[in-house]
Amino acid sequence: MTASQRYDTKIHRRVTRTVMVGDVPIGSEHPIAVQSMINEDTLDIDGSVAGIRRLADAGCEIVRVTTPSIGHAKAMGKIRSALQAQGCNIPLVADVHHNGTRIALEVAKHVDKVRINPGLFVFDKPDPHRQEFSQDEFDAIGDRIKETFAPLVKVLKEQNKALRIGVNHGSLAERMLFTYGDTPQGMVESAMEFVRICDSLDFHNIVISMKASRAPVMLAAYRLMADTMDREGFNYPLHLGVTEAGDGDYGRIKSTAGIATLLAEGLGDTIRVSLTEAPEKEIPVCFSILQALGIRKTMVEYVACPSCGRTLFNLEEVLHQVRNATCHLTGLDIAVMGCIVNGPGEMADADYGYVGKGPGVIALYRNRDEIRKVPESEGVEALVQLIKDDGRWVEPTDVVKVLKRS
Repeated sequence: MTASQRYDTKIHRRVTRTVMVGDVPIGSEHPIAVQSMINEDTLDIDGSVAGIRRLADAGCEIVRVTTPSIGHAKAMGKIRSALQAQGCNIPLVADVHHNGTRIALEVAKHVDKVRINPGLFVFDKPDPHRQEFSQDEFDAIGDRIKETFAPLVKVLKEQNKALRIGVNHGSLAERMLFTYGDTPQGMVESAMEFVRICDSLDFHNIVISMKASRAPVMLAAYRLMADTMDREGFNYPLHLGVTEAGDGDYGRIKSTAGIATLLAEGLGDTIRVSLTEAPEKEIPVCFSILQALGIRKTMVEYVACPSCGRTLFNLEEVLHQVRNATCHLTGLDIAVMGCIVNGPGEMADADYGYVGKGPGVIALYRNRDEIRKVPESEGVEALVQLIKDDGRWVEPTDVVKVLKRS
């Protein structure tokens, strides 16, 4: 990031290549994609299909599914067929971990991307008596990794499928821990070993993730990974996430602290908010992060003052009424201001404004211009009518809105 970009109000994304995951393009020339993962057992075909459909209906753009065995990998073929029969073609990612070569080779036939964990893909049980790794031992394991990993790379290349090299801070290989410690550098070196193997085989449909459950570790790892790739001439996209973030407000805040910080620095091409809740609850959080940063505008942006003694109406109640009436719209900025002090000046960028003008009186604005005054009891209805008069209204449908927030 240059000095001038640091003070720019527009986010300048790190330039990456485009990687296709099914029909969803990942990279700096495309919208940042939203991902999640179902929590059903993959062997439960009907349950898995239903979980994927729920995510797709919620607005998820890529879905990951765990495949811990050959049986699970084969089940992915049935899941894909069932989804296609229902007209659902959302891209699918298979999640492969411990010694997963056979599993990955099988499941690659049925999915659009395979995710591997470098710390577990070639897994050796840690030796509690080991004191160090010699360079020869380190290199010998590296040779075994390349020999084991190469067949998957060749299959993905032949099938034009994508690969996610997904490092987890909590599952670094023993030799990486001995050599680099439990550090962001260890995470980066773990990923780069697999990146270089892919490069040696002329395979470049790669997305990288560097997840950790602590935001500061995750931030450092992604920054170092981006710098390392740029220095070595690799321009692969990044998938962002704070793993195991938990639930509730704190899980959302923790995820936002990590994801939004990197996005604001121009890093990140696809995201997931990992919550210990129903997966579909992750999706509105993702889109809210993107909207708050001005990266993707997919819902109404509500601007509202925090309320004070000058407020001339019940601001919380009115904001709730305005949201309920307009939340199905997209692309609008609507301001609700309690008094003339905060409005219209602080809502000048909004498309429409609802401002307390006096006791029992509301002023409606279009941008900076006051359009009319109405009784408070008619304020929300009059706001809706103004939007309709401007031709910017669409009627709500019976379909669950993708980004509707409760």
